[in-house]
Amino acid sequence: MEIELAPNAIKQYKKLPKSIKKKIDKQFTYLLENFRHPSLNIKKYGGSDDIWQGRIDKSWRFYFHIVSPDYIIVSIINHPK
Repeated sequence: MEIELAPNAIKQYKKLPKSIKKKIDKQFTYLLENFRHPSLNIKKYGGSDDIWQGRIDKSWRFYFHIVSPDYIIVSIINHPK
C-alpha cells in the first residue's frame, strides 16, 4: 500500500505551515497502518462511493480515493464549519 498525492494535493501541501505538514505526515502513517485508526475518523464523503474524508486535526481534512491497494489524496483543506 502507498499514498500518492494528486497534483492539486501536492500544491496544497506545499503551501501549508510546517506544523500542519507534520500532523499530515503522522496521519498518513496511521492511514497506512490502520485505515480505521480512531484519530483519522475516516468516513465516506457526501454519500459518494469513491471519495473518502480523513481528519488531520480539529480544523483540517484530507480527501482521497482508494485505488486498491493505494490511497490517492486529492485534496487537503481547512474544514468548513
